[in-house]
Amino acid sequence: MTTLDAARMDEIAARHPAVFHRSFWQRFRVPVIAGGFVLYALYCWWFFAIGHVLGTANWNIAGTYLADWVSYEVRPEVTIAPDGAMKLAYPRFSPLGPNAQPDWVDIERGTMTRTAPAAGSASTAQKPASMGFMGNGGAVGGPSSAVTEATAPTAREEEVITRAKITLNSATSVEVVPERVTVRHSGETLVVDLDGAKMTVDGALPAWASQKTAGGKITLSFGFAGWGEIEADDISVRRRFLGWANFLFDTNSPFHGKTMSEVLSLVSSGDRIDPKQSNLSLAWNNILYNAEWQHLDVWIKLLQTIVMAFVGTLFAMLLAFPLAFLAARNITRSRLSNQVTKRLFDFLRSVDMLIWALFFTRAFGPGPLAGMSAIFFTDTGTLGKLYSEALENIDDRQREGVKSVGAAPVAVQRYGVLPQVMPLFASQALYFWESNTRSATIIGAVGAGGIGLKLWEAMRTNSDWENVAYMVLLILVVVFIFDGISNALRSRLMGGPAH
Repeated sequence: MTTLDAARMDEIAARHPAVFHRSFWQRFRVPVIAGGFVLYALYCWWFFAIGHVLGTANWNIAGTYLADWVSYEVRPEVTIAPDGAMKLAYPRFSPLGPNAQPDWVDIERGTMTRTAPAAGSASTAQKPASMGFMGNGGAVGGPSSAVTEATAPTAREEEVITRAKITLNSATSVEVVPERVTVRHSGETLVVDLDGAKMTVDGALPAWASQKTAGGKITLSFGFAGWGEIEADDISVRRRFLGWANFLFDTNSPFHGKTMSEVLSLVSSGDRIDPKQSNLSLAWNNILYNAEWQHLDVWIKLLQTIVMAFVGTLFAMLLAFPLAFLAARNITRSRLSNQVTKRLFDFLRSVDMLIWALFFTRAFGPGPLAGMSAIFFTDTGTLGKLYSEALENIDDRQREGVKSVGAAPVAVQRYGVLPQVMPLFASQALYFWESNTRSATIIGAVGAGGIGLKLWEAMRTNSDWENVAYMVLLILVVVFIFDGISNALRSRLMGGPAH
């Protein structure tokens, strides 16, 4: 390596000053780019009010939604009548089924004298109505007024709940008596006195309790264990359990509540539960028609999504293939045909698939036909553009070689063009098929059928997030499988190793 001294460097700089002269951009491009990026980030922070959004975001709700994906809730509710009688009930579609008696809910019963409301007697007395302007006791043909006599209220002894204690975990419990609610959580105690329609809190509210207005509803947050609400005559507690409740058998199934070994024993050697069918057939039928998870309906909707993506992509590929030859300038020597076909491709792909789905939903009604049409239109434009560009970049020497032996024009395209582009065409079609499996889920949410619509319906209830997680997992599994199949087929078509 030759080393130049200072004198030699000065001599070269005098003869060739441009070699050692750096422009402004060469000297300051790094700080200019970095400064531009910082300014753009600050502008986005201000324009989209990111700081305000992060500051006002309710992260607790976000965490609750995430927890709902992998858990379920049991919701005991205690109501207090004006005379102090308490009643414990569960929602109609409780995961525990009818007549639920969980061991974490402890109740004490007693008797009290309750006054039954007055009931109307069977006897009625006819009383002439007041004289009207017609002088005949009212309007023409009007009936006489009737007076209903009421029986006196009656008192009777009834068995009622006098105390209810709901234990969420070792550190959290809610105890209810007619005049007081006592909540214990993480070593702290909240006492709420109930006096008719009024609520009085003893001391200050702990951090896990909130009340928007004095005397109003108190909301309790116990983290993953659950949450609750206290009102003057209604105390609702929601205890969360990890997992998916009744995933195989709903509460109406004779297999509900049984362990897996008990189910297998009934299926293999147990007496028939239903004389009309075997226990295996009954168990499979109960799984398919599970009222809470609706497995059969979900699987059918998922199959609709797969078929919707496949048929839409297939038709788009079949139409884009011949149109691409019209759009390629080196194949079709007509500028008019080239431009008209390319503008058609631009129009079809410039309208988003979601917009096409909305349009076809209005035209055909909700269903897979609207989704297939949306995929077909969008992908025809995109595949047509990609195919025509691939045709314009072929090696013309192969085509000229086929022409030189006097082959017909169709044979020239068949043997001089298709061998060069068919692997690429098939590879792109496979990629779009795999991608459209995901897109079909999105357009299904706007009424185009498939599992997307069912997914949207589950999200709208704001309570069936475990069902949402179930469908999302099914979609992920299908996408992973199709991605692997698509990658393997593309690798074979392109002549590379399968990954």
